[in-house]
Amino acid sequence: MREVTVERFVGATPAEVRRALEPGVVVEYEGSFEVHDIEERDETTFVTAGARGVGVALRFEAREGGLRYEQVGDAGPFDEMWTDLTWAADDEGTLVTARSGVGLGLPLAAVTDRVAVWKRRGELDRALDRLADDLE
Repeated sequence: MREVTVERFVGATPAEVRRALEPGVVVEYEGSFEVHDIEERDETTFVTAGARGVGVALRFEAREGGLRYEQVGDAGPFDEMWTDLTWAADDEGTLVTARSGVGLGLPLAAVTDRVAVWKRRGELDRALDRLADDLE
């Protein structure tokens, strides 16, 4: 498993950032999957998404000052994937941080997980760019 962290300053309040980061929107912002279904259960949101024959189920949980989501079940492109989105007030805006861990569970993990984290960085950069564009 490898980890990646990206940050972006957003010209909006932390409350505005929180409202914008609904689970389905987060998946759409990343740009790799289309949302097929969203299900609310207690304090948890499950998003089913897919693209090009690959499906994924994600469990989202709100946390203080953030959001955590992870791939659940056996279907999905990763052996393991989790992401923490956090935000905090910063100089008349909000600093948003996305930290993610990915593992493909394939042979030659040193190589395959490096490729997976490179792709994941692109998804997180795209998501934070889209968030900033929508809120500014």
